[in-house]
Amino acid sequence: MSSKLEALQRWVDEVAALTRPAKIHWCDGSDAEYQQLVQHMLQTGDLIELNQQTHPGCYLHRSSPSDVARVEHLTFVCTKEQDDAGPNNHWMAPPDAHAKIDALFDGCMEGRTMYVIPYCMGPIDSPLARCGVEITDSPYVVANMRTMTRMGAAAQARIEREGTFVKGLHSTGELDPERRFIMHFPEELTIKSYGSGYGGNALLGKKCHALRIASYQAKSEGWLAEHMLIVGIENPQGETHYVAAAFPSACGKTNLAMLIPPEGYRKDGWKVWTVGDDICWMRPGADGRLYAINPEAGYFGVAPGTSDATNPNALSTIARDTIFTNVAVTADNQPWWEGLPGTPVTDWQGRPYDPANGPAAHPNSRFTVSAKQCPTWSPRAEDAQGVPVSAIVFGGRRPSLIPLVFEAKDWKHGVLVGAAMGSETTAAATGAVGVLRRDSMAMKPFAGYHYGDYFRHWLSFDKPGAKLPKIFHVNWFRKGDDGRFMWPGFGDNLRVLQWMIDRVEGRVEGDQTPIGTLPKANELKLDDLGLDRATVDALLHVDNAGWSTELAAIGEYLDSFGSRMPNELHAEQQRVAKALNDAAVTPRAAVAS
Repeated sequence: MSSKLEALQRWVDEVAALTRPAKIHWCDGSDAEYQQLVQHMLQTGDLIELNQQTHPGCYLHRSSPSDVARVEHLTFVCTKEQDDAGPNNHWMAPPDAHAKIDALFDGCMEGRTMYVIPYCMGPIDSPLARCGVEITDSPYVVANMRTMTRMGAAAQARIEREGTFVKGLHSTGELDPERRFIMHFPEELTIKSYGSGYGGNALLGKKCHALRIASYQAKSEGWLAEHMLIVGIENPQGETHYVAAAFPSACGKTNLAMLIPPEGYRKDGWKVWTVGDDICWMRPGADGRLYAINPEAGYFGVAPGTSDATNPNALSTIARDTIFTNVAVTADNQPWWEGLPGTPVTDWQGRPYDPANGPAAHPNSRFTVSAKQCPTWSPRAEDAQGVPVSAIVFGGRRPSLIPLVFEAKDWKHGVLVGAAMGSETTAAATGAVGVLRRDSMAMKPFAGYHYGDYFRHWLSFDKPGAKLPKIFHVNWFRKGDDGRFMWPGFGDNLRVLQWMIDRVEGRVEGDQTPIGTLPKANELKLDDLGLDRATVDALLHVDNAGWSTELAAIGEYLDSFGSRMPNELHAEQQRVAKALNDAAVTPRAAVAS
């Protein structure tokens, strides 16, 4: 046995001594192993077979009603120095955290099988990929990790070659919310998760490794681990530009990643290629450009709202070989959620459906499916070197102030734009409506270290020889006085992406404003949309007074991170504030037609 494999075996032995499982199974990732897991879970009731005529290879998992989402208040980043975790994370000293969670792990796998899951985040031969090993007592986790990562023998072989891997230890425990923690030890490349079977808490390759631990790895190794989709836009000439985009939840990430062009664009020959829908790892290439991989091999998507109207590609993707979690079921045993036709008979908890009990499918119900099943899956998702990124897009749900699209002046301004992004709350989410929650780069729950250091790391990529992507901000959610969305969204968002690509290519000049470059009205292809001139003008309007207030609030937000906030970002905020102030003295001309 190689010394590198011995290190892995030693750790497995230590975990087994602590958790005391009845047996240990090393996962090889084979089809036969997956089928055995499925049969086992059908027998135990962990999985329920769905209609195999309409949904071949599809199964339903119901989690405990107290275990249906990520638990931010029980998620800790455990660095030696508290300030390294930053005010954006909950912190616990590593010795205290290990002692607290190891006491829960003590004997927790008695009578259970301990599964050892070697996995690779990213194409198995990619220099950008990173490996990990998750130890778990949940066959549901094993089945999902097989779909979401490159899992099994090939990953173990790479771990044996490299000798480094992220250690992840997970147990469902008793599923007691009072005995539940998700601990991250970035300096030790270690994750410990106890008491939850929910994906974001239990599939340790996902948010725990691919964002919290990887963001820390990326800082020390000179790359970026980001909460972004990656989409390729192919024009009629056959040229493809790749765009990485970060949005907080409920802002249409998966829909944009699987976008279907409007009919006119399709006739002209435009195509959209899905590289990733959630996580993006970017590294500078030899030519100075940023290259991106999707570290995941599957989608762990939110089911409610996924429909033929919003995302037909996603619906097609999950028609076979999918594990559904906490969805409802129809009379003929098909998966169902709000947004689909038909009627549920059983809700997500297995009860006869009664509207008095709330939605039939849990609002955070999920599907786990291989990315390769997506009709728009890009074969370049397997490129070892990644795809070159032409543009980075930030966005949020803002009913007013923020225009449909603007381009940052340069990289430094773009980092400020990403740092300031956020969404306003809706009535459905909380009692208070219109409260702005900033979620810098959509990484607030996922940055594994101090946000000030994170912004400094972003700024560090702007160096001689770098050919960095242009940075844009979009807002699909601007509302008119009637309270209705002004922009149609979905496939028509390609019109905005086309303008971005035209800016990358230097084909349009745009309109310079204090907040960045906006499209001139004639630069957006708006035919067949039926938008009147007043609506277009409103979508592209820059309210200097409103923006001055916004910039002051952004300044306060930056101040909240203390002395680690880079001075360059403060200076950039002040530059934009001054430009707005100067523009108020000399009002901007109307948007050129």
